[in-house]
Amino acid sequence: MTEQYVVDLQEVDGTQVALVGGKGAQLGGLSRIDGIRVPGGFCVTTDAFRRVMEEAPSIGGLLDQLSRVNPDDREAIRTLSAQIRRTIEGIAMPDDLAAAITRALARLGEQAAYAVRSSATAEDLPTASFAGQQDTYLNVVGPAAILQHISRCWASLFTERAVIYRRRNGIDHRTVHMAVVVQQMVFPHAAGIMFTADPVTGNRKVATVDAGFGLGEALVSGLVNPDVFAVRHGEVVARTISAKQRAVHALPAGGTQEVAIDSQRQEQPALTDEQVVRLVQLGRRIEAHFGRPQDIEWCLADDDFQIVQSRPITTLFPVPESGDQENHVYVSVGHGQMMTDPMKPLGFSMWQLTAMVPMHEAGGRLFVDVTRRLASPASRAGLLDALGKGDPLIRDALETVLDRDDFVPSLPDAGPGGPPAGGAPAPIETDPAIVTELIERSQVSVAALERDIRTKTGPALFDFLLEAFEEHKRVLSDPLSHQAIMAGMEATWWLNDKLQEWLGEKNAADTLTLSAPDNVTSEMGLALLDVADVIRPHSELVAFLRGVEDDDFLDELAKLACGTEAREAIETYLDRYGMRCVGEIDITRPRWRERPTTLVPVILDNVRNFEPGAAERRFEQGRQKAQKKEQDVLSRLRALPDGDRKADEAKRMIDRVRTFIGYREYPKYGIVSRYFVYKQALLKEAERLVQADVLPEKEDIFYLTFQELHDVVRSHQVDHQLIQQRKDAFRSYHALTPPRVLTSDGEAVTGTYRRDDVPAGALTGLPVSAGTVEGRARVILDMADADLEAGDILVTPFTDPSWSPLFVGIAGLVTEVGGLMTHGAVIAREYGLPAVVGVEQATRLIRDGQRIRVHGTDGYVEILP
Repeated sequence: MTEQYVVDLQEVDGTQVALVGGKGAQLGGLSRIDGIRVPGGFCVTTDAFRRVMEEAPSIGGLLDQLSRVNPDDREAIRTLSAQIRRTIEGIAMPDDLAAAITRALARLGEQAAYAVRSSATAEDLPTASFAGQQDTYLNVVGPAAILQHISRCWASLFTERAVIYRRRNGIDHRTVHMAVVVQQMVFPHAAGIMFTADPVTGNRKVATVDAGFGLGEALVSGLVNPDVFAVRHGEVVARTISAKQRAVHALPAGGTQEVAIDSQRQEQPALTDEQVVRLVQLGRRIEAHFGRPQDIEWCLADDDFQIVQSRPITTLFPVPESGDQENHVYVSVGHGQMMTDPMKPLGFSMWQLTAMVPMHEAGGRLFVDVTRRLASPASRAGLLDALGKGDPLIRDALETVLDRDDFVPSLPDAGPGGPPAGGAPAPIETDPAIVTELIERSQVSVAALERDIRTKTGPALFDFLLEAFEEHKRVLSDPLSHQAIMAGMEATWWLNDKLQEWLGEKNAADTLTLSAPDNVTSEMGLALLDVADVIRPHSELVAFLRGVEDDDFLDELAKLACGTEAREAIETYLDRYGMRCVGEIDITRPRWRERPTTLVPVILDNVRNFEPGAAERRFEQGRQKAQKKEQDVLSRLRALPDGDRKADEAKRMIDRVRTFIGYREYPKYGIVSRYFVYKQALLKEAERLVQADVLPEKEDIFYLTFQELHDVVRSHQVDHQLIQQRKDAFRSYHALTPPRVLTSDGEAVTGTYRRDDVPAGALTGLPVSAGTVEGRARVILDMADADLEAGDILVTPFTDPSWSPLFVGIAGLVTEVGGLMTHGAVIAREYGLPAVVGVEQATRLIRDGQRIRVHGTDGYVEILP
């Protein structure tokens, strides 16, 4: 294959990223769109870059060194990257390459002015924009200067910031190559940036235009505040005109300089409204061509717009596909399930197949479309009430959308809004036998699943699983189970309301639920204290666990003196709870049974921070505290007017709470138990696919939906490119923040706490477990990194049941996501931990090691000096 060193921009299209880089491919694509003007030019290809790199064999050794450097060692990265840049800039341009570039310049005009712009192969991609990572040089005049600046662009692949960006995004330096775009210079009256979707709210119907005088460099470099225009449906709906004191202009001999703008012109708009609307029309055409919202750099010369760059906006949260043009309002599933991380395709498709309501995927997260229920006034009230109890920010966000009268249509009550959400189920007796029966039903169902799935393989396994999902949903929708959960929650709300009204006491139910029976999640935390009791007396076992790195450590443990008993204790724990893990609603996440090393730091914390017998003591202390609280509340109620009636009612509700509140945690345990059985069967199927050379590794099935995996098992054929695309997309989804509420316009609606009882500077949240505690904040993003001392306050994005083993050793809890009845809140109350959830950006605003005060009764967190 002959090397191609220079290619005309008009000949380039979006498929040639490997040859001309991201920017070159985008510009080539732009130049083919009808009605879009792009300055003429050519690309110096990646073939040219590779040819030059071959001229300096020493670069290979420097790249090896660079790949071994610790990503946090800024000094070493700075030194090595500077050395690589100097080496590249020092390479003499080969004659045939210089001749090819000079010929291309001669066709366009040798002494004209050009912009010389880097175009890396990992740049302006759908999943990573790399904006500002490589260099651009404006107004370069003459062949010698252009050749020199092409060398500089090649070298800019190794600026310190570009090297660090690639390391953070897991991109190998050797796989990225640099092309260079050489384009005729435009000398604009005005220039700037246009986003075809609002970059702040995500609204796809609103385009924003930033504009200033002269070259766009003044805006990009932050030299001036731009004029900002917002355009919706073809008209300017908002504008801010700034005082533009400076501009960047091109010099006749080459290069640029800052100039002051005449004081009369400073406050004039850089564009007229008519020009802004015309520009946005061009933007919409570009967006339609590339199929996603764009970040576009433009110039205006002689009342004619030229486009000099367009890249995808990578920070927008994707919109679920609805298949129609109607307005839709979506509520995040992850915020209710305490798992806002992205899910892999097998994970979200399995949750969709086993969920009780239809769910839509976007950005690796699931959403429920609540438009119909919001449209009917009767179902709207119930929905807002139910969601508001779980997460007030979701309620506020939905009310914000409803306040825009035109977005959600209003249906008559008799319409398809369905019955009111959260309608009161028929009451059930306060009888512990009900909970015992429900738990037995679930256990029998899981045991039958384990027994019947053993013999199923191939397509028959998938037929069996589809039937198993129906049984899964039948167990989930058991009316008695729903009644028991609601009985516990409603009794809690009743107690909190009435005891505040009668005794002036906030969140009294929190103490009354301490050490409630039958709570499988709190038992899980206490059981790990018992495991620590077996290990604590033996220093050899403790030392061994401190050095554990591999998940087969249990076999090694059994070889040590007293190791057999320790191994049995951990195995027994894993038999009961090994199907759990962080983010457990995603079946693809590694379970504790698959990765038992996850539990080792928590066991070691328990060994260090607790005395023998702590589990039983903790549970008994909580039970006694709750009993004492009950006696206190009832005696105070009896002293009130009509006190006997109030005390009798309260006693009935206390009994009801203690009977049913623990069961609130069981259905999730049942779901996750079933999930582990499904997963083990699917992984065995994946092993067969690997043995048959259909898949390179069994975890590849995680990047297929359940339905796609079914097809692969049937046909023994797989689309490897699809799996790679899914892996890249999944990696990119981690950078996105999922919104609580999302509209079909793409707008992320966050919601706010409308409260005036929070001290200035404090972080507002939802009070879910009463009490006030002060201590050291431990900001932990991954349970495996936990290193907690007694008295620490855990600060984390979300906690699902798998975090409860950490709860036994902490003094308080702060999370970014959560509601009154989510798992973290229930367990915090069980253990008597002051807790505030739903604190926006808590893990960013609170630094690890800071002292904080958690006001669990009033719902806010103070950062202490």
